[in-house]
Amino acid sequence: MNSLVEDLSMKQAGAPSATLPAWEPAPAFDCAVAQNNLAFMYANGLGVEQDYHEALKWYGLAAQSGYEPAQLNLGVMYAQGQGVTQDLSQTLTWYQLAAAKGSADAQYALGVMYATAKGVAQDDLQARHWYTQAANQGHARSQFNLGFMLLNGLGGERDEQQATKWFEAAADQAIAAAQYNLGVLFASGRAVAQNREQALGWYRLAAEQGDTIAQVNLALLYHTGQGGEPDFALALKWYHLAAAEGDADAQFNLGVMHANGQGVAQSYSQALRWFELAAAQGDRLAQHSLGLMYRGGHGVVQDYVEAVKWFRLSAAQGSTPAQVDLGWMYANGQGTLQEYERAHMWFNIAAAAGNHDALNGRELVAKQMTAQQIAQAQKMARDCQKRNLVDLD
Repeated sequence: MNSLVEDLSMKQAGAPSATLPAWEPAPAFDCAVAQNNLAFMYANGLGVEQDYHEALKWYGLAAQSGYEPAQLNLGVMYAQGQGVTQDLSQTLTWYQLAAAKGSADAQYALGVMYATAKGVAQDDLQARHWYTQAANQGHARSQFNLGFMLLNGLGGERDEQQATKWFEAAADQAIAAAQYNLGVLFASGRAVAQNREQALGWYRLAAEQGDTIAQVNLALLYHTGQGGEPDFALALKWYHLAAAEGDADAQFNLGVMHANGQGVAQSYSQALRWFELAAAQGDRLAQHSLGLMYRGGHGVVQDYVEAVKWFRLSAAQGSTPAQVDLGWMYANGQGTLQEYERAHMWFNIAAAAGNHDALNGRELVAKQMTAQQIAQAQKMARDCQKRNLVDLD
């Protein structure tokens, strides 16, 4: 699911308002409003040259008078180090003052600080408290973050029904992350009755806002036809949008569609292109697929050495099919020297992870090995696992 929090960003509260006629004495409160407005103009270069030092001065005067928008803005300037050295302790002080006066933005910002340990010790209980305060005032980001915490039991008990409620509230305010999470819930049937159309609807809303993960999940539902009929044309559309943003899952799945001729003319050359893009980002499925293409000569000149290279990269990331295929390359001496011990090692690692094909491979190569060689292969497997699957070939 999408991440819990967002970075703090510059938010200037209380844009300039109309000034009082010069002959009317200004109440103290209106002085603070004017000071905040003047600071806003300096901070944003409105009618004057942008000057964070001047903005900081005027925000400070208004904040010290107890004006809540200025307290929030002053906290932001300390958080961003604008016109002053970054000082998160000052940020915390000013946010707390503004939050106590009911500023939902300040309450949200405090939630972010406690959730991410920015200037304070990480404290999910405090984060959940402040998100709740802001969410109850309709603050959309807080509603999403509160939903996330409730869904995952962060800062208190897990409550999936309440999480769904807050996701819906945030989604209604066009928060793409909330729309995406609702799509996940309806697709999986978690906390709600499984409903493909609802999942499609929520994913689509997030996808239309450019959420690449939602685009991939939406495409995947159309691609697989989970709970309905596949729609390859729509799958291609959404995969392409996510792939253009560099999403490796979308690139890999486009490779699959071209390799299988789903919604497009079958093309190994196009499949190769998309697999290469995903593999370059470390996608283990794409790496394994490239190994298969080079081993079989699909869209490329058959090249066992290249196949071994891609199988090894994928195997090192825990792909058990790649581990099995790499085992067979060693067993048959294709693209590498024939090494029954190393073949047995990879079959053993894949079998330990639950791959049933690996059991057959291990049994077959074991018939070609002595008891001493099998013992050596088992030691190699243990050592390789201790090195997080790095094979010292």
